[in-house]
Amino acid sequence: MNNDRLNADDPGQDTSTVAEPPRRGIKSYVLRAGRMTAAQQRGLDEVWPQLGLKLEDGLLDLDAVFGRRAPRVVEIGFGMGASLIEQAETHPDTDFIGIEVHAPGVGKLLDEADKRGLTNLRVYRDDALEVLRRCLPEASLDGLQLFFPDPWPKKKHHKRRIVQPAFVALVHSRLKPGGTLHMATDWEAYAEHMAEVMAVAPGFRNTSSEGPYVPRPDFRPLTKFEHRGARLGHGVWDLIYRRSE
Repeated sequence: MNNDRLNADDPGQDTSTVAEPPRRGIKSYVLRAGRMTAAQQRGLDEVWPQLGLKLEDGLLDLDAVFGRRAPRVVEIGFGMGASLIEQAETHPDTDFIGIEVHAPGVGKLLDEADKRGLTNLRVYRDDALEVLRRCLPEASLDGLQLFFPDPWPKKKHHKRRIVQPAFVALVHSRLKPGGTLHMATDWEAYAEHMAEVMAVAPGFRNTSSEGPYVPRPDFRPLTKFEHRGARLGHGVWDLIYRRSE
């Protein structure tokens, strides 16, 4: 599940330059305690110095971070990292930045990236909205991925869902023209919510010509979570929107 902080829309906010979410401290994630395996701890202890990034690093020069100029994709809430690792290995000509708050997942991804010798992957263990605001330059990303975020299914918790107008506006500012926002969820009600938010989001167009959803693209790896859901008869909805301006 995705782990990021959500701040609700503030209609009184000045959005003349970049519409960014106001900070009200509403989180879209809950930090859960979990045991660390030896491999996960190794990732945090030994690999983090090479592949880890921090909020205090400030605004990044991405060409300097990766030592080259290449397409850049951010994934928010990568869980245990299997999908992101597969993408980084399959697409060596693209640079990936993963954002996750849970230590076991970050450690697992770092350990695996090191074992596979991946150099096109960097990781934040921080609030994703703060990373987007403070560390990623405007119009610097070719894609942003949000796969299986916490659906917060109870109505009283809907304000905790990360996909809100202010979040979408922030993503728009960090994408290049032509860059894509790719979301996926196995909760139909959340998929409908995503579609409703995106239908009125300025500066985006749906890549689907038949309704809000697209078939799962080949470049999005199937996760163990998704395989398990398919066996149980759960649907999955992919939505891909392109920054049009």
